[in-house]
Amino acid sequence: MLFNSLSFVLFLTIVLTLYYLRIFNWTNKKRMLLLSSYIFYGMWNPPLVILLWISTLVDWTAGKRLAVEENQKKRKLWLLLSMVVNLGFLAFFKYGDFLLENFTQLVNAIGIEFQAQPMDIILPMGISFYTFQTMSYTIDMYKRKTERARTFLDFALYVTFFPQLVAGPIVRAKELITQFYEPKKATVNQFVWGLFLLTIGLFQKVVMADTLLSGTSDNVFGANKILHGLDAWIGTLAFSGQIFFDFAGYSTCAIGIALMLGIILPDNFRYPYAAIGFSDLWKRWHISLSSWLRDYLYIPLGGNRHGITRMYVALALTMLLGGLWHGAAWTFVIWGALHGLYLVTERLLKKVVKLKVNNWNGVLLALITYTFVNFTWVFFRAREFSTAKDILSSMFFMNPEGEKVLQTFDIIKVFSVITILFICHWLMRNTSMKTVSLKTPPWVLGLVWAIMFFLICIAQGSGEQFIYFQF
Repeated sequence: MLFNSLSFVLFLTIVLTLYYLRIFNWTNKKRMLLLSSYIFYGMWNPPLVILLWISTLVDWTAGKRLAVEENQKKRKLWLLLSMVVNLGFLAFFKYGDFLLENFTQLVNAIGIEFQAQPMDIILPMGISFYTFQTMSYTIDMYKRKTERARTFLDFALYVTFFPQLVAGPIVRAKELITQFYEPKKATVNQFVWGLFLLTIGLFQKVVMADTLLSGTSDNVFGANKILHGLDAWIGTLAFSGQIFFDFAGYSTCAIGIALMLGIILPDNFRYPYAAIGFSDLWKRWHISLSSWLRDYLYIPLGGNRHGITRMYVALALTMLLGGLWHGAAWTFVIWGALHGLYLVTERLLKKVVKLKVNNWNGVLLALITYTFVNFTWVFFRAREFSTAKDILSSMFFMNPEGEKVLQTFDIIKVFSVITILFICHWLMRNTSMKTVSLKTPPWVLGLVWAIMFFLICIAQGSGEQFIYFQF
């Protein structure tokens, strides 16, 4: 079930009506939310709900044992059980075909004739997100950084809470489970702000990502020909805007829907295209994933506690695995490797160049950062290395005879949208929508809300799924 569908509007209306009926106590409301979450997820493929049940039961049991077990060897075994089950599901369903394909190529390369039939495994929606979320619970239980969930119902709802189940934010147990312990009810202001955030999220997805940008991106990356440099740049810029509006749109919808229930979810984006440098970028882009990778991968690999070389290796490995988390393809690995290279290079440069950032050079540094980010988006969007190579060579204007596949209107449209996007991110980089809204006259907010709602209605979106559903 998609946020940008009429079926979800009906689903959410029913859920909110049942949630605010006074005939249900808090326990029954949580049961209703849990059942609603299973229905929400099961609308894609009902049998895949079984995976959620297994992960929930395994991690609940592991957490329960970790809470009382004192023997360190047994504690490690319980943690290992959780990680084997969760990562095993992730490896099989997400990387099964990828591993088989690469194994086949490897044995053929050494002279052994082998041809395996693709397994054609169905990728469960959002498996990377809920796997990381439930793993964080058992890891934190093992490290004694969080308390065991009070009831199985609270834990099951934590794993499957429908607003953020499929594409995050990836929420830690201590941030979400504890909110289920006491009755929650949105205030009037929270409900209205949540509905406003839902509208903004849908506007980002339906109008900005799907209507204004996706077509141009698809035309360029699906052209299968050598392109003119301007077309390559416009297509890449279009995708950079599309993926931001698509993913930030989902997160904004999720935060807004949860707020309408009285539940607080953390921010997942903070105007990332105004980032000054790549460390700053990863504090602003997909914040819940970058903090997860930092706490559960980078720091265990040594972080910055064992010397410079170890730190750079840990940083590079973290970004490599972060790239692979996004998809079962070598293009995603290259995307992660480039970000790792950027982060390492940035830290090396900071040791040599002492630069005081102000408003003037800050804009230039943000533009440079955004430009280099666009090079990585080529690998993220391209399906094949050959496509990425052709696009990049055109972006460096190495193909002066390249074909033009975009109309003048497309070029002006994308350039205008991305320019406005960058300016908005720069102006908002040190503030928030909530802060700005409190300084804005109510009639202006109402007018903006009405315009967004009108544009959503006339956009006639085709119900495209969110890009990050495939991860």
